[in-house]
Amino acid sequence: MFKILGKEFLASQVFRYLIEAPDIARKALPGHFVIIRLDEVGERIPITISDTDPATGTLTFFVQAVGKTSLEMSLMSVGDFILDVVGPLGNPSEIDLFGTVVLVGGGFGIAAIHPIARALTQAGNKTISILGAQTKERVILEEEMKNASTEVHVVTDDGSYGTKGRVTNILQSMIEKEEPIDRVIAIGPLVMMKAVADLTRPYGIATLVSLNPIMIDGTGMCGACRVTVGGEMKFACVDGPEFDGHAVDFEGLLNRLKSYVPEETEAKEKYLQDTGGACRHVETSRAT
Repeated sequence: MFKILGKEFLASQVFRYLIEAPDIARKALPGHFVIIRLDEVGERIPITISDTDPATGTLTFFVQAVGKTSLEMSLMSVGDFILDVVGPLGNPSEIDLFGTVVLVGGGFGIAAIHPIARALTQAGNKTISILGAQTKERVILEEEMKNASTEVHVVTDDGSYGTKGRVTNILQSMIEKEEPIDRVIAIGPLVMMKAVADLTRPYGIATLVSLNPIMIDGTGMCGACRVTVGGEMKFACVDGPEFDGHAVDFEGLLNRLKSYVPEETEAKEKYLQDTGGACRHVETSRAT
């Protein structure tokens, strides 16, 4: 059992959780993730570790209330317990002195890119973070990213904050100005990561993406998280989650993720009905 020590509303549908998990906190590195299960009948879902504190034995992760399990967790409070938190899983991010690294975080992906940006900055790199969101209200961790990065750009789809447009617009501008870029790391929606990889490919800029497909056991045994990279089948949980963005078969991955949309929708709607629609309040609630 893992106790929820803190819960904070950050943006519409997005919550930050502080979890008591001393063993995981001592071993987790940037890029690692956990798989959680809320109760005996709950599904297993992967969540990237955003921060750890080995001294207090805590880890921080973010939950976006969009599916049945994440909606259910959004209603949990400080003092409640999560049945299973398994980790750290996956391979940690490669942290070394590369030079100039551009980190692109799209929406909820900003939470996952935060520890990587901080570690790369501490390693001596110039880190330029590009944060993308639909609206000003959905921009998360801006101050934290400013503390973790050398430079930060904010982009919103509607122009309500920062620069209007897409994260690729800022990256394209940097490339056209021939600013030195030694590595790009993109984390966020698949379509965003694909767009970043497509942009950097002609220029030969090394580009990593973090994949979060359907997972069950997180140890490579079930095969649910398989992805095609460079024409070979890989398992995101043990071979990733970070892969060469130029080699990922994004189309195949996007199609696989659509396979269970009907079942996911049915589970979500049933949960909403069972809770009397209480979860619909999550999008605007600021209660913790």
